[in-house]
Amino acid sequence: MNLALWIAAGLLATIALAGGITKTFVPKQKLAAANGGGWTGDASVGFVKTLGVLEVLAAVGLILPAVLDIAPVLVPVTAICWILLMIGAMITHLRYGEARFIVLNLIYLTLAAFVAWGRLGPEPFTG
Repeated sequence: MNLALWIAAGLLATIALAGGITKTFVPKQKLAAANGGGWTGDASVGFVKTLGVLEVLAAVGLILPAVLDIAPVLVPVTAICWILLMIGAMITHLRYGEARFIVLNLIYLTLAAFVAWGRLGPEPFTG
């Protein structure tokens, strides 16, 4: 179970890091033209970049607290925050008629729920 939780957290961290870097450093016009990025055309540059920074922080929060053994409770807390982010993403993609991205966000949400449940329940980071 511990290995499965690490794999799920690693996948989520990779997804969050990739999305965060993209939203932070790719120009808004290019994001808006990309498949599934139509919502960025209606959002402010500041909002998109802030979301990108939050995703990078999520990537860090899913891995580093446990690896460094400094406040490892932040891992499930970050996973819960990721769940909330995915709910917002699904609502946004629903408004833009992007159903396939809703399914993808639901998969990410499920992984985050697994990490939160596993680290708060059967496999906490206790030493």
